[in-house]
Amino acid sequence: MVVTRCDLPTSTAIESEMVQRAFFTDSYRVPLRRADASVVDIFIAIFGHHPVWLKSVLLVRHRVGALFGLRAARASQILGPARAESYRVGQDIGRWPIHFLGESELVAGTNDKHLDFRVSVLRHGGGEAAFATISTVCRTHNGFGNAYLRLIAPFHSWGVQYLLSRASQAGRL
Repeated sequence: MVVTRCDLPTSTAIESEMVQRAFFTDSYRVPLRRADASVVDIFIAIFGHHPVWLKSVLLVRHRVGALFGLRAARASQILGPARAESYRVGQDIGRWPIHFLGESELVAGTNDKHLDFRVSVLRHGGGEAAFATISTVCRTHNGFGNAYLRLIAPFHSWGVQYLLSRASQAGRL
C-alpha cells in the first residue's frame, strides 16, 4: 500500500475560514482494502495503534505542552485509547473532541491558547477504488504557536505517513 501526499480535499468539512487562515496544512491519501470501513474505523485504525516508543514521545509532549498552556491528553488516552460503542459531535475520539461526524468524514481537533487544529479522515470511493485522505489544518494564535508548529511540522508529517503506512501494512485499513 502506498501513502501519497495530496491536496487538501475541497469537500472537507473542516471550516472554510480555518482552511483559508491556516498556517499549516497537509494531506495524505492511502488505499483502503476494507472499503466497508467507517470513518471511525479508519480513525481508530490509524490513531489508536501507536507503537510504545511513540506513546512515550506523546506522553512527554503532552506533559511539556501543558506547561505552556497546550491542551494535554490524559495518559490513559495515549496509553490505551478505548473505543466507544458510538460517537457524536462534542465527544472525544482518542484525545481530541469531534467537530464533525458524517458517513464519509470525521473531523476532530482542539483549540487552545496557542493553536487551533483539525484532523480530517475522509473516505472516498468504494470497492477496489476506495481510499482515505487524512488531512491536518492548523491555525496559530500567537508567536509561540508559530514557533511550536515550525518545530513540530516535519515530525508531524513524517509521523502521519508512518502511522498510515503502519495501519495499511497491518491490514487495519
